[in-house]
Formats: sequence, structure tokens, C-alpha cells
Amino acid sequence: MSNSSSITQFLLLAFTDTRELQLLHFWLFLGIYLAALLGNGLIITTIACDQHLHTPMYFFLLNLALLDLGSISITVPKSMANSLWDTRVISYAGCAAQVFFLGFLFGAEYSLLTIMSYDRYVAICKPLHYGTLLGSRACVHMAAAAWATGFLDALLHTANTFSLPLCKGNALDQFFCEIPQILKLSCSDAYLREAGLLVVSLCLSYGCFVFIVLSYVQILRAVLRIPSEQGRHKAFATCLPHLAVVSLFVSTIMFAYLKPPSISSPSLDLVVSVLYALVPPAVNPLIYSMRNQELKESIRKVISWAFVNTDHLSITVHK
Repeated sequence: MSNSSSITQFLLLAFTDTRELQLLHFWLFLGIYLAALLGNGLIITTIACDQHLHTPMYFFLLNLALLDLGSISITVPKSMANSLWDTRVISYAGCAAQVFFLGFLFGAEYSLLTIMSYDRYVAICKPLHYGTLLGSRACVHMAAAAWATGFLDALLHTANTFSLPLCKGNALDQFFCEIPQILKLSCSDAYLREAGLLVVSLCLSYGCFVFIVLSYVQILRAVLRIPSEQGRHKAFATCLPHLAVVSLFVSTIMFAYLKPPSISSPSLDLVVSVLYALVPPAVNPLIYSMRNQELKESIRKVISWAFVNTDHLSITVHK
């Protein structure tokens, strides 16, 4: 019987054993990863460089882009490397790092999305108090609280999970390391302790979900009381991107972890994990920039500035 101290590596779930399909998986993931890098990188650069976007809403959006960039960078490069080199191996330390950073970034992102719903609630329901309730110091404190919440939650779960004795092999039914898959390898009733912690985390997550729902109920009521159609349209336009991002994030994770065992299968689990781990980070920048004219204009300015400076640099070099 083996335990966690004798395990030096884990075997991740391979998408396919066919070499051509492995290369297809590599190029597909590379395309998604580059799209996420480009989209989130543009949003981070634009918000950081444009003084007009130094407002609470865009400050939180910058933090969201950083979290999305981090979360997709934890899973995708390793999966791409495994497909390229036809291997399934991840080291014990690498697996622990994936569990920690994914828990950290996902937890911080969910907390941040909850804070962003409060930002939209104050902006629409209490506009006269917006500057007071969401001053620069308050925004920094709330963002720091979101990051700290994710960090502490991930630290607790990672330490608890990797202290469990593992005796059921080292093969994980997932293309990255996650706690439920590692718990399946446990040979001790000690896994119930981690399962209990997961239940507590789910309860806290449910509390955040209720807060988001109640915020949007109040927002909807306030928007419907706006007399002008143009005012209602503008209010909806500022809320719909956040609502779409929350819906995508929550629905994919809820389906991944709360779906009935009767419909569970390795192939379905793999598809769902791709949906919640890859799609939101790649799609979120598009969702936020699609209906936001101010952000689109700023992104165009940044791209134009980059091209102008590149051309100027090339002319200088040629001279």
C-alpha cells in the first residue's frame, strides 16, 4: 500500500492517444491561450494607460483580467506540453502548485465578481453616494480582500488535501490537478475532513451567489423606474457584461461539480472542465468590450499608439 509520501508524480488524463489528435489538441489550446493572453493583456494595458478609465468599475475589471490571465496560465501550458511531448506526467510539487493557484485564482475571481455586483448596485441604486462608498481606498481594500480570501481558502484546502494518505494509485481523471480527483485516491476516512471544508466553501459561495442575485433584483427595480428609454438602455449596458460573465463563470462550475452522477462520464467531465477552465478567461474580454463603447475606443487608441511607435522605431532603426 502506497501513500502520498511515496508518490512523486501524478498521471493526468490524456485527451487522446492518437498522435494527430494530440497535435490538434495542442494547436487548439494554443489558439485559445493566445486569444486569452491578447484579450486580457489589452484590457490590462488599456485600463492602466488611459486616465479616463481610472474608475472603480474599470479598476475591478483590471483585477478580473489579471485573475483570468493567471487561471488559464496554470492549466493550459502544461496540458499543451503534455500533448506535444506525448506524456501524462505532472510532478507532485507541480500538482500541488496547480491545486493551490487554481483555488486561489478561482476563489479570488468569485469574490471579485461579488464585489463588482455591489459596484453596479451602488452606481445605479445609490448614484449620489457612489464616490463615498466606492472611493479609491475602499476599492483597493475590497480588491485586496478578494485576493486574500482566495489565497487563504486555497492555502487551507491545498495543505489539507496533500496531507491525506493516498493509496489508490496516481492517475487523475482530469487534464489538470483538482481536489475532487485527488480525494478519489485517498485511502483514509481523513478525506471527510477535506470534504467538510469543501461543503463550507460551497456554502460561502452560495452566500455570494445570493448576494449577487439580490443586487441585481434591486438593480432591475431601479432601472425599470428610470423614466427615459435612453437612461434604461445605458444602465442595462453597464450591467449586462458583468451579468454575462457571472452567469458563464457560475453555470460552468456548478454544472462541473453539482451535476447528477447518473449523467457523469469521463468524456463529459472533460468537456465541462474545458468549459469552465478555458472558456471564461478567453471570452470575458470580448464580453466586456463588446457593448462598452468607452473601452472599445480606448483599446483602439492603445493599438494605434502601439503601431505608430512600432513604425517610428523601425524607421529609426533603418536610418
